[in-house]
Amino acid sequence: MTTTSGGCCFRYFDLVKQSEQERRCDRPPRDRSKSGAATVMATVRNLKIKTGTCKRVVKELHSYEKEVEREAAKTAEMKEKGADPYDLKQQENVLAESRMMIPDCRKRLEASLADLKATLAELEESNQKEGVEIEEAQSTIADVERFFESTEA
Repeated sequence: MTTTSGGCCFRYFDLVKQSEQERRCDRPPRDRSKSGAATVMATVRNLKIKTGTCKRVVKELHSYEKEVEREAAKTAEMKEKGADPYDLKQQENVLAESRMMIPDCRKRLEASLADLKATLAELEESNQKEGVEIEEAQSTIADVERFFESTEA
């Protein structure tokens, strides 16, 4: 019986699949657990990343708050001058978009703060309680919590 060119392809893939299965059986399973030092280094790295994320989101939040103030002043000025209704409507839309970003940014800051605290706790559990990264993370946590207290009061 003759085979079409498509049948040849299927036989080739069956052989490839079979050889992959044979290779997997010949190898012992890999040890996927990390050593203690590698885990601590990864956690310190994650701590640095999450500290940077918190700082960036705080800057972003301050930037949005300044933008809202600036756009609100511009809108009020346009109303005083009796600007074109279309332009005034566009400016109000810009102001509304800026105001919408603040709650979103606060949620992201809360989430990144929770991540930072969890990573710091994980690192402290592994008896890593000193270092520049840890001090920086603790200071960032304190700053963010003070920021939340000042905005809620």
